[in-house]
Amino acid sequence: MKDDIADAKRWFLQGSQDLDDAKFNLSGNRYNVACFLAQQSAEKVLKAYLIAQGAESVWGHSTWELYKLTKAFDESFLIIENEARLLEKYYIPTRHPDALPGAIPSEAFDENDAKSAISMTSKIIELVQSKLNIIS
Repeated sequence: MKDDIADAKRWFLQGSQDLDDAKFNLSGNRYNVACFLAQQSAEKVLKAYLIAQGAESVWGHSTWELYKLTKAFDESFLIIENEARLLEKYYIPTRHPDALPGAIPSEAFDENDAKSAISMTSKIIELVQSKLNIIS
């Protein structure tokens, strides 16, 4: 259990750093990168929660699937259902031109997308932080 808590803290701290990096990219008008890093942040803090709960296998990049696993441990995660679903769209299309026929990621995402992704992730981080007493 002690190792789970240490691992969870590492995942949470990196997820928090990813959100800071998303904000940095927003300020530099790198909106697709900001969206991707916000998604990565949410993914990592959800994994942190699951690891802290002793989940044996926490794989994958889907914020939606990770959300469903967290909700199985704690129904109060229901309040981030919409955010977890919407952040899904920032995993592949923010980086891969073939996911955006006729466009490229650096042109397909705008400031509103980045601000929205950062806001949704901030809500997820606040919830996870409130559930994990290991993070101050």
